[in-house]
Amino acid sequence: MASEMKEISPNAPALAKLMNWVDNRFPATKLFNEHVGEYYAPKNFNFWYIFGSLSLLVLVIQIVTGIFLVMHYKPDAALAFGSVEYIMRDVPWGWLIRYMHSTGASAFFIVVYLHMFRGLLYGSYRKPRELVWVFGCAIFLALMAEAFMGYLLPWGQMSYWGAQVIVNLFAAIPFVGPDLALLIRGDYVVGDATLNRFFSFHVSAVPLVLLGLVVAHIIALHEVGSNNPDGVEIKAPGAPKDAHGHPLDGIPFHPYYTVHDIFGVSVFLIVFSAVIFFAPEFGGYFLEYNNFIPADPLKTPAHIAPVWYFTPFYSMLRAITSEMMYALIACVLAGAAFGVFKAKLPVIVKPIIAGGALVVVAMMLAIDAKFWGVVVMGGAVIILFFLPWLDYSPVKSIRYRPDWHKYLYAVFVVNFVVLAYLGVQPPSDLGGRVSQVGTLFYFGFFLLMPWWSQLGKSKPVPDRVTFAAH
Repeated sequence: MASEMKEISPNAPALAKLMNWVDNRFPATKLFNEHVGEYYAPKNFNFWYIFGSLSLLVLVIQIVTGIFLVMHYKPDAALAFGSVEYIMRDVPWGWLIRYMHSTGASAFFIVVYLHMFRGLLYGSYRKPRELVWVFGCAIFLALMAEAFMGYLLPWGQMSYWGAQVIVNLFAAIPFVGPDLALLIRGDYVVGDATLNRFFSFHVSAVPLVLLGLVVAHIIALHEVGSNNPDGVEIKAPGAPKDAHGHPLDGIPFHPYYTVHDIFGVSVFLIVFSAVIFFAPEFGGYFLEYNNFIPADPLKTPAHIAPVWYFTPFYSMLRAITSEMMYALIACVLAGAAFGVFKAKLPVIVKPIIAGGALVVVAMMLAIDAKFWGVVVMGGAVIILFFLPWLDYSPVKSIRYRPDWHKYLYAVFVVNFVVLAYLGVQPPSDLGGRVSQVGTLFYFGFFLLMPWWSQLGKSKPVPDRVTFAAH
């Protein structure tokens, strides 16, 4: 049954008449009010909350510039590099569009990393936002897939050999590895079939998944409400509200935070434009020198490394050597011993833990370390999905946790940056040792979180958000 049409005064402005006509057929105003105009966000948002909006902005930049690049790009191994050069030299403003897209890729990961770190600082993954965090991690995973597939498309030396190395890693998986690598490549070597597959996924399949996850992420966020630096739930049943049911500690997202975000966007675009016009390669981190050389299957670069935003996980991959396997085996046995002798678990579970640990150790001794490197690299991302169920701290925000928690988080950040730096550098004995220690710390940070997150005395959390007008 059709809903009743809303009537409007014949003397109303033309724009009001137009919106009334639209609203009678599509809930445009209703959707705007629910997600922007009447969406109440905590009034104490700080600098860290700008990166969610910036990630949406960069996503739009990548989609729009990608559309224009596809108009001139040729997904053919013999023509791909030449088509990129044609865009750079002969297409009007093509060089700008290409640099916007390449710089946007790095900017995307910068703002997403900072956005995720904010969630880590203030416990934005805790109840009731578990699903918001899971959707966010899925976005990060899709973003990595999108970046990896797009990285091959210029068909430069580093693109080609980087894809060659990463795809060949799948061949290390027991039993199905060679067939899986063949399926990904579409051929026995990285070639025309691989380029066409990656192009299809990069411009259609993965972006559709990415957009769907972004919509799901925003809907889930607006359903449970935004977190804040205090970790106080402003929409909880006992939270103070006005006569209309709006939280007293919240303000409408529009116009307050839209204006706030516009200022942040302006600052971002200034920095973004400065990089595009003055340092698009950014010292070889955004665009490597080798990627301005056509791909040559017969000439291997002296050092093959992925783009900087993959390098922390690449360092973890390289850290897993035959020697490192014994340290991992020791960690598995220590974890099993703790579960059997110290953990308060049902008696029937403890033999299962012991037996499972022995099976895992046997597999670790039997299967090549290269495979476990792939497992560690993938596990470094997958473990983020489980963060809501690993943190047992009685408070959400870092503001009210013991002071030593802040130092632990600082060490985690430094460790992640060091791993990223080592991933760019050629392999070395010292770098390998540091990567191994960094890998153990990264996983220890999360796997031991149920234990260390409960330690220390938390500070009292206020009943309402702390806010200073400015």
